[in-house]
Amino acid sequence: MELRKFKNCVELLCLCCACVLASTGFAQEQKYSYKFQGKKDPFVPLISPAGYLLNLEPEDNNALNLEGIMYDPKGDSIVIINGELVRAGETIGDAVLTSIEPNKVTIIKDNEKVEIELRKEE
Repeated sequence: MELRKFKNCVELLCLCCACVLASTGFAQEQKYSYKFQGKKDPFVPLISPAGYLLNLEPEDNNALNLEGIMYDPKGDSIVIINGELVRAGETIGDAVLTSIEPNKVTIIKDNEKVEIELRKEE
């Protein structure tokens, strides 16, 4: 008989604990948010499909990224900067492309002459 009372007490205690936990919100679904400011995106892979380590340096949105040069010695050269085709004398962002050479370009940005060399694939 005493064992039955003990069993009822344990069941009652479990029921009370469940009610207390439910009322405090412990059993409710918790929502998480990822604060990405200044951090690497956790879903971007670190290694390319070919097995090479990817560049993890943060991108400067104002930077001019020279992606390709199509050099013509006759003067009809075109470059690809930030995904756009640009010829000498044209503007890209707040810079003016002044000259194109086989492996580098010269631009004027903020009244300063800047040379950007084409990076070679490693």
